[in-house]
This record gives sequence, C-alpha cells and structure tokens, in this order.
Amino acid sequence: MIRVWPGAPAPLGATWDGEGTNFAIFCEHGTGVDLCLFEDPVSGVEAARIRMAERTDQIWHAYLPDVRPGQLYGYRIHGPYAPNEGLRFNPAKLLLDPYAKAISGTIRWSDALSGYSMRGREEERDLVPDFQDSAGGMPKCVVVESAFSWGDDQHPRTPLNRTVIYECHVKGMTMLHPDVPESLRGTYLGLATDPIIDHLLSLGVTAVELLPVHHFVTERQLAEMGLVNYWGYASIGFLAPDVRYATAGRGQQVTEFKSMVKRLHRAGIEVLLDVVYNHTAEGNHLGPTLCFRGIDNTAYYRLHPERRRYYTDYTGTGNTLDVRHPRTLQLVMDSLRYWVTEMHVDGFRFDLAPVLARENEAVTRFAEFFDVVRQDPVVSRVKLIAEPWDLGPGGYQVGNFPIGWSEWNGKYRDTTRQFWRGDGGQVGQLASRLAGSSDLYEASQRSPLASVNFVTCHDGYTLHDLVSYEQKHNAANGEHNRDGSDNNMSRNWGAEGPTEAVHVVRMRERMKRNLLATLAFSQGVPMISHGDEMGRTQAGNNNAYCQDNPTAWVDWNRSPLEEQLLAFTRTIFRIRARNPVLRRRTFFRRESRGPGAGKDLAWLRPDGREMTDAEWNDSSNHVLGMLIRGESTGELDERGRRPVGEAILLLVNGGARSKPFTLPSLDGGGAWAEIINTAHPSPRTVRQNAVNLTAHSLMLLRYEGRV
Repeated sequence: MIRVWPGAPAPLGATWDGEGTNFAIFCEHGTGVDLCLFEDPVSGVEAARIRMAERTDQIWHAYLPDVRPGQLYGYRIHGPYAPNEGLRFNPAKLLLDPYAKAISGTIRWSDALSGYSMRGREEERDLVPDFQDSAGGMPKCVVVESAFSWGDDQHPRTPLNRTVIYECHVKGMTMLHPDVPESLRGTYLGLATDPIIDHLLSLGVTAVELLPVHHFVTERQLAEMGLVNYWGYASIGFLAPDVRYATAGRGQQVTEFKSMVKRLHRAGIEVLLDVVYNHTAEGNHLGPTLCFRGIDNTAYYRLHPERRRYYTDYTGTGNTLDVRHPRTLQLVMDSLRYWVTEMHVDGFRFDLAPVLARENEAVTRFAEFFDVVRQDPVVSRVKLIAEPWDLGPGGYQVGNFPIGWSEWNGKYRDTTRQFWRGDGGQVGQLASRLAGSSDLYEASQRSPLASVNFVTCHDGYTLHDLVSYEQKHNAANGEHNRDGSDNNMSRNWGAEGPTEAVHVVRMRERMKRNLLATLAFSQGVPMISHGDEMGRTQAGNNNAYCQDNPTAWVDWNRSPLEEQLLAFTRTIFRIRARNPVLRRRTFFRRESRGPGAGKDLAWLRPDGREMTDAEWNDSSNHVLGMLIRGESTGELDERGRRPVGEAILLLVNGGARSKPFTLPSLDGGGAWAEIINTAHPSPRTVRQNAVNLTAHSLMLLRYEGRV
C-alpha cells in the first residue's frame, strides 16, 4: 500500500526532497487527476494509480513518502471531451508531466496515442474521443536526484565582444570522430571529451550553441518512413535533457548533461541551448495527445478565437504555445531558470522568437514575455539570442528586439552570400554588415553585439554546399524535393556538386575562405556552423532535419584541402581575438566619412580615396576598402592605454576582375603588411603603395606606425 500525503502545490513537477517525492501539476479545467506509477519504461502496466485529492489554486498535488529517484510516472486527466469548446480531456491517454526533469525514452507510434477516433471522415475524426489506453506506447517521466558535485564550477560569462559561437548537434559532432571512445559517440559525454574540446579551442570558440536538447518527438510520418527528427525542433519536455544523448536512462541523462557542462566550463567554453518554446510536438487538432493537449488544451495553446476546435499556427507546425496564459508563461520561465541554476547553462537561442512577442496577433517589443525576462534576476543575466522571424504576419523582425537581446542577423547572411556570389548593388549593404549593422540596432540603443553574424547554420546549405550547389537535393527526405528553401543565394562556380575540374575546385576553396574571413572580420558576434571549418557537406541537402546519419554528421576524415581550410579558419579567428578593432563594443562614431585624423572608420575606393555617392550607388561596383584605426577600439591595452600606431585595412573584391588598390598613406612612418589574402596561401610583403586585389578575393592588411 503506497502512502499518500497531501503534499504542496509548489514546486511544480516531481521533487525528491531526500525523504519522499512531492508531485504537483497545473490543470485549470479538468475534474480529476490520476498519478500513475510504473516499473517498466516500455510497459503500459501500472504499478499503482493514485487519485490526487488535493487542489490549491488550480494545482493538483500529493506527497508520496515511499517514492524514490528513478521512479517512472505519468498522469491521466479527467474532464470533458468537447473539442468545439477547446477541451480535449481523455483519461485513457497517459500524459507526460510538463515539468518532468527526465523522460525515459521515445514514443512508439500507434493509433492509441490519438485522443480521438481514427475512423470516419478526417475532417470530423477529432470530434469523437478514443478510449484505447496509450500507456504502452508512451515514454514515462522519471523522478530524478538533483544532487550533483559541481565543485567550483562557474559560468565563464565571456563578454559578447570576445564571444565566438559554434552551433553544433550533440550527436552529429561525435558520431564519426575516431578519437572519441565508441561508447561515448553521439552523447553529452562525447561532446565533452578532449578531442572535441581541443578542436573547439583551436578555433577560438568560446561558446557552443547546441541544437535542441529538450526531450523531443519524432513525428509519426517520419517514423513510418524510417526517418527521425534529427534536429529536435519538436519539444515535449522543457526541463528534460533528451535521453537519446545519454549512455543510460532513468535520470542518468541529467547527470551526464551536467557533467558535459562542467567539463566545457573547465575549458572556458559556455553552453548555449537552442530552445523551442513557440510550439510543441502535439501538432494540430489531428495530432497526438501526449502532454499539454490532454492536461489543459485551452491554457497551453493559442486556439482559434472563433473556432476553438482549431489552433492558431504561427510556427508552421500546427500549434502555437500560448505564453499569454500565466501558467504557460510560468512554465517557460521556470524552464529557463532551471537550465541556468540547476544545469548551469549560459544562455539561450530562442527558435521563432517573434511567437513569444505576439500579444494578440502583432509582434511587439513590449510583450509581457520580454518584460518578465528583463526583470528576472537569473534569466536576464545570461546570453539571450533571438531567431527574429516566424511564419505569422509581420514575422520578420530582424532589428526589432529589445535591449538585452542579440539576434541571428538574417540580413548579414543574405548580404554576405549575395556579395560573394557576385550580385551587383551589394557594396553598401556589405559595408553596413561589416560595421556591425548600425542601421538595424543603433536606433534601439543596442550595440554591434546585438548582431549574431552567420553565413550558414543548421538550416540550409553547409558552407561547402553553398559554393557547390545551385539546386537543393533533398530527395532523401521523402518529400519529392519539395521541402527546404529554393532561395539559397548560392553558386556552384561551374559544376553542380562534386567535380574534379581544377579551376572549379580552386574557386570554391577561395570562396569558402572569403566567406569565413568576412565572418571573422565583421563587427558583431560571429557564429560558425559545425563542420564548416572542415568543408562538411550534406551532398546538396539544404534541409537535413530528418537525416540522422552520415549525411548530417561531421566527418572528421579530412582531405589536404580540408586541412588547409581548417588551418585558415584557425588563423583568421586568432587574428580576430588579437585585434580589438575587429570586435568593438560600440558603433563607429563617423563610419561614412573619409580617412582624416581622428576618424574611426573610412570607406575607400580603389584609388585610396574615400567613397563617394557615385561609388555607393554604382550597381556594377564590387570593390570596397574598410580602414579602421587602432584608437577606434573601445578596449585598453594591458597597460590601460588606448592602442595607437596601428590600423587595419580590409579589402574585398566580389567581382570577376582584379583591381589595383592604392593603399592609404598614414602619418607616422609606418608600413602596410599583408596578414590575409584569400587568393594566396601565404601573406606576402607589400613593397609599394598599391596591391593587386584579385577577382573574388579578400585581403586584410595591418599598418604599423603611429597614426
């Protein structure tokens, strides 16, 4: 006989206190809550079912003094099944706890996971409840032991102007690495091994941004095609690290995640999480009943205001989480605080972030979510990065997030791609992106550090594929090549896909160097996509979300050309780290004026003089010089002085013709020295006051002398 005491309504979830476990779950409209205990994670047989009799402020709660960590559990919620009123209670469906700290495994799909009958006409199916027990196909929640030996672990708190982000997938990073122990490949612990950390440090990486690790679901359609949701943008457990990246279950995933964070912190590397609070894995009104839908559909989801059987969908997934509801907003904030305080993560990248800012329909920077985050003493202190677009009306919000937030700068990505593939009329836009995108962020009193610059990310082509394919090749995804973007702003430079043509290969390698160097030498926060530094390819697949196989994994076997690209990437980010002028904390004071004394920045044309309106407006112009003086940095040297006597000159030529470029003459008797030239493997001595800027190339020069 299991003892049941009243317990407490807080904290929500299952909380082991050293003597027993308190269970608490929010349900506003239900009429009864059953707590179900299990011994076997894959069985639907309950070891016990307990009716939770206590209810305080819409929180149902009970304390079980005999329940210990490792206990498996789930819920069944009683109440009306009335889809036209937005109510979808069905006690035949085992439900996950929204506050579960660990989940035992993956879903085993069957019709039993639907809350409605699969018979009859599709447009009316969800009006009739289905009473098949779903417990046999559902993973179970796990009571966890929260104690962990953190020792002296501290958040590195790397300043944004020194931050280099590396976006990566926990599994994909390590599955093919020959020096990661086989038993650890694809896991949290594998990501924290010496070979991976040494690689990250060699690139100057200060933070890893992990694709979603919240427990997620592979959709039924994918599973029936033999595919998986590899990226993980289908969350179902906002406090639970996914068990698939652990060596064992029953809560071990929590300990292993913490161990990964502790080890990365010891190396000075922050851990940022890509989080998906805009929707869940339950899909539209014909989706499965796994958690939120069966607990309180009207509280957790944005329902159509006039037809409450249906969902408002700003995400393209079938549903939208309703953070306007106080309990849903509480769940999001509790989740964020948990990952910072208990799991020691250092920040978040918010998927489809405008969804969180839709008070009614329009996106607003004055949304309650932003106010709550700004006032939170924990969440407001970590790195906050928005993906500033969603699929709703007015969803493209680059530059419109409030103070305290950085953003994935989609305009940086697009401009950089277009300039280097040779599009005309891009010089002015490129100048704005190189200088930190003041046109996007200065008006809101933010700095260049609001701009997370990237050329590629998980979504779309890899860097290698960006210069190798002009058409997507997504047949393996099972959607007849209809999925993925058709607007990739790519160029194959003479052949589609793999080729042995020397001139094509040579140009592709140069373009990769151009794109990476542009990223490294731009103001803002650079983000590298995993494997780009080694020429990772997905064979032209620009939507590898379902490819949990070598297509999407990082291949660590490198050709000589890939070794050269890796060495180049290490070099350019080392240059960035050593030159404060390349990572300013503030915008340039007078970034559009000439090279006179005291100017932060000058834009130059090939004759060494300042750009005029004619050059800025000339769509055939592909050449630009960016002169930054040493005293323009906001940083002091090791003696507390502002650096003088040095200037940086970045030259870019996105056109098909080489151009002689006259180097500016600066006072002080110094000289220009070539640091990087993407058209030549080694820096060369500058012997006169002009250089030949090769077609499709980038140069970085340094002037040493008192300026």
